[in-house]
Amino acid sequence: MVVPESETTSSEYASADKGRDAVRETAVLPRLQDLRIERNGDKRWLVVRATPAQVWPKAREFWFINGFLLKREDASIGIMETDWAENRADIPKDFIRTMIEKITKSVYSATTRDKFRLRLERGSEEGSTELYITHRGAEEVAKGETFVWQPRPSDPELEAEMLSRMMVYFGMAEEQARTMMAAKRDRKLRSRKVRDKNGTMALALDEDFSRAWRRTGLALDRVGFTVEDRDRSRGLYFVRYVDPRKELEKKDGILSKLMFWDSGDDKKEAQEYLISLIGQGASTQVMILNKEGKRESGTAADSILGLLHDQLK
Repeated sequence: MVVPESETTSSEYASADKGRDAVRETAVLPRLQDLRIERNGDKRWLVVRATPAQVWPKAREFWFINGFLLKREDASIGIMETDWAENRADIPKDFIRTMIEKITKSVYSATTRDKFRLRLERGSEEGSTELYITHRGAEEVAKGETFVWQPRPSDPELEAEMLSRMMVYFGMAEEQARTMMAAKRDRKLRSRKVRDKNGTMALALDEDFSRAWRRTGLALDRVGFTVEDRDRSRGLYFVRYVDPRKELEKKDGILSKLMFWDSGDDKKEAQEYLISLIGQGASTQVMILNKEGKRESGTAADSILGLLHDQLK
């Protein structure tokens, strides 16, 4: 799996260089023996024997070194998110796109884009940090006489590749990192949709709260929820959901920009929800609450739980 290169302006690269220089002196490189991979099904995460304050600047520098720009950084909740990275190698050279390249100063935008979200959490072991990387993708497809962007599935192998590169950047030998990533474990169904006597849906996870909390966080990242805050002691994720296609409207290809008659006036404000986890021994229940903390029912809650179930099952 080839990781796409980022397309940036010279001013953006200059900004990235400043960010890289600012963290270089403060980053603490974890020792080789302080890294290990944990996994659950196709989900993997890195456990580092270092505090989040030590891991954060080194992880931040990793993105700049690899040519990515950070669209979002929030150290208070341990989240970094890259901007969309383009892969120009997969652009087909048809007549229309060749013509447009001749009459414009910029090359036509790529047909696929990828972005990554990194999340840090304090590990279950004192003085450790858990590092999660999730992928989101988009592809440009023909729709009538124009092209539109649509989400494409998250790629677990691309997530694994990024985790492997992160391990190497932290000091592990490349061969050892790839060996650790290649190890497999049996996968079994862990999520079920259930309904109470009122018909309100929830998810029943066959795992304890600690593991369910980690996997739910990964699922939220993969699906594209914006995590505004989290409170593990109360089992709550505070989230907003933004349709990935809305983000891509800002980065349409040239053909899309020329379609000025496409009003695109269907933008709606993102809704706020609370994802509630309640542990019960070896099992955990996941429910959707509204921003007032009351149980959410109906199609919105069912849709959110359906998205999470696809990632957690």
